[in-house]
Amino acid sequence: MTKYILKRLLILIPTLLGVSFIVFSLLYLSPGDAALAVAGPNATKETVDAIRESLGLNQPFIVQYGNYLKNLIFHFDLGTSYQSGRSVTAALIRVFPTTIKLASGALVIAVIMGIAFGIIAALKKNTLIDSIITAFGMVGLAMPIFWSGLLLIIVFSTKLKMLPASGFSSLKQMILPWFALGFQSSAVIMRMTRSAMLDVLDKDYIRTAYAKGLSKRKIIFVHALKNAMIPVITTIGLQAGGLLGGSILTETIFSIPGIGRLMVDSIKTRDYPIILGAIMLIAIVYSVISIIVDILYGFINPRIKSEYK
Repeated sequence: MTKYILKRLLILIPTLLGVSFIVFSLLYLSPGDAALAVAGPNATKETVDAIRESLGLNQPFIVQYGNYLKNLIFHFDLGTSYQSGRSVTAALIRVFPTTIKLASGALVIAVIMGIAFGIIAALKKNTLIDSIITAFGMVGLAMPIFWSGLLLIIVFSTKLKMLPASGFSSLKQMILPWFALGFQSSAVIMRMTRSAMLDVLDKDYIRTAYAKGLSKRKIIFVHALKNAMIPVITTIGLQAGGLLGGSILTETIFSIPGIGRLMVDSIKTRDYPIILGAIMLIAIVYSVISIIVDILYGFINPRIKSEYK
């Protein structure tokens, strides 16, 4: 297991290098002038040229990317914001806990709803309950995050006046963003749980457990669910990473000061170091989540653990 974890951590290095190269290239080729955005629309050409030189934007692509990699690898420095002149790392550390709180709450809701409804749908196969839950899953998959967020604001904030439409400092302010972000993921987890449970419930050992007189609760939650959790955990891991990306829209809709909103503001001002640093941070978290999911496989399924050995 230790060797496997070390191997995955080593693979993480070229993955992050690839992400940095692709994102850096896209930002370099994107239209617009970051120096002009810093100087302002009324700045003279001499001022813009001076800012471009001070930021190193007049250097060739390979030199700019090389300097970025050198600072990242040897100094763990994500650069300096073009707009504020402050450290990108400090700016991300300030807002990232809010994004983690948003994504974590949404993931908890998605996992609870997804697994619960998935089990119920599998046990009530081809019944009205199964049809209702399946329809719920289809709606969740088809509804974008920004649309569900706007609907929740209209219903629970504007019409019913039960919950606030913005902010993220109290539990009441967190409920709508959590559900808006977690709704689509809960539908994905529900469909995977239902499919995995239906596959396991048809196995011979489940029929043997019923024949031995074991309680239905024990058969479902000990024997069936544990073996059905392998693909479900994979789905949860993918959704956990996807929720970080989905936070960009959610934070914008609900005016949450997180990494997503910071990225949107930075895109408007062409603050490329902030954008690149935020994407690198999300890529690192996503990769770490993938490693954790692979490790969990060994604890859930002994056969996979033996393969590690």
